Amino acid sequence: MKRSGTADLPLHYGQVPLWLSERMSKLGLAIVETIAMEFSTSEVISKLSNPFWFQSFGAVMGMDWHSSGITTSVLGALKKSVNPHSKELGIYICGGKGKHSTATPQELLFVGEKTGLDGINLANCSRLTAKVDNTAIQDGFQLYQHNFIVDNKGQWAVIQQGMNPNSKTARRYHWHSPDLQSFINEPHTFIYGENQGSILNLTAQAASKSREGILELVKESPVKIIKEMQYLSMPAHHDVRMEDVNMKRLGAMLWTTHENKPEDFEELLLLKGMGPRALQSLALVSEIIYGTPTRFEDPARFSFAHGGKDGHPFPVPLKIYDETISTLQKAINRAKIGNSDKISAIQKLSEISRRAEESFTPNSNFDALIEKERRESHLYGGRTIFGDAKPPKDRPKPPNNQLELF
Repeated sequence: MKRSGTADLPLHYGQVPLWLSERMSKLGLAIVETIAMEFSTSEVISKLSNPFWFQSFGAVMGMDWHSSGITTSVLGALKKSVNPHSKELGIYICGGKGKHSTATPQELLFVGEKTGLDGINLANCSRLTAKVDNTAIQDGFQLYQHNFIVDNKGQWAVIQQGMNPNSKTARRYHWHSPDLQSFINEPHTFIYGENQGSILNLTAQAASKSREGILELVKESPVKIIKEMQYLSMPAHHDVRMEDVNMKRLGAMLWTTHENKPEDFEELLLLKGMGPRALQSLALVSEIIYGTPTRFEDPARFSFAHGGKDGHPFPVPLKIYDETISTLQKAINRAKIGNSDKISAIQKLSEISRRAEESFTPNSNFDALIEKERRESHLYGGRTIFGDAKPPKDRPKPPNNQLELF
């Protein structure tokens, strides 16, 4: 068992509008289902435990790319859409924000009854991870959200978030247990430690596995723990800037999707009929599904799939968003009946982009890209929390070099 990382995020208030939350639930389910189908439920757990992947996941779903709101909104959307299919998928999402976080242990006991897993042990893991991040490590952040994601094999991830009102930031903590049997190497008949006041009662035999693993972690210096895990720090500025994005990766993806036709790549013929803008979004979703951990060092790049609800980097293109969901859902349904050709085409889309990066040199025409997206947003049903995107008043034709990132 290990603590897998943290993310420091600017506090961001406000509700997610219904038109976005419903789409987030659909896209989140489709992505989780594809990862589970193409790889395994353990891969879903592993990805969720990575703070960089999680932030990128939220950005590709149209949330504010850098803010604390991603945590609550993404996990809320997933719980709503994944749990009705838990028996089929083999993934269960427990907990939530505020009072819902305190219900996590009881929910895990219920999961144990349905799956045959040790619900008492899972509930103790939930309590202990919260205890470590809220009490054992005094970093000034008070937890207000706790989610426990577990698969039917007993592998789990914990994602919890705390708030520091003084610094006006939130901190998200990620935990990962690839194998519950590895919590301890040898059983212990007692635990000795310095008295730290009131603690949870973990003397029950069922809690022995989680007890030793967590207490050994508590003994470590917080400084050492932080150094050994992944750490993501998001900037305070709300707009997406060139320094927030890996331009080589973004430019290669744009070149692949805007300057080529599916018939140019035999692997993409099954995606013929999708316009360049739809391919752009699908390519970034494909990377969320198939990308390796090193591909998520710049979460802001994934906001170029479906924009952001606040208009950064541009309004959410609802028509494109819906096409992404529809394409992915159709590919999943075909794969379920033994026809995985369309899923393979979606995978190839991100692979072609990665191959293009090898010999790709971008320029710095970043602002022109965002301007083009914003000017054309009304064509794709662009919307923000402030309303629908409007056509530009002057409507000048964009210059031919508007997308010259490649």
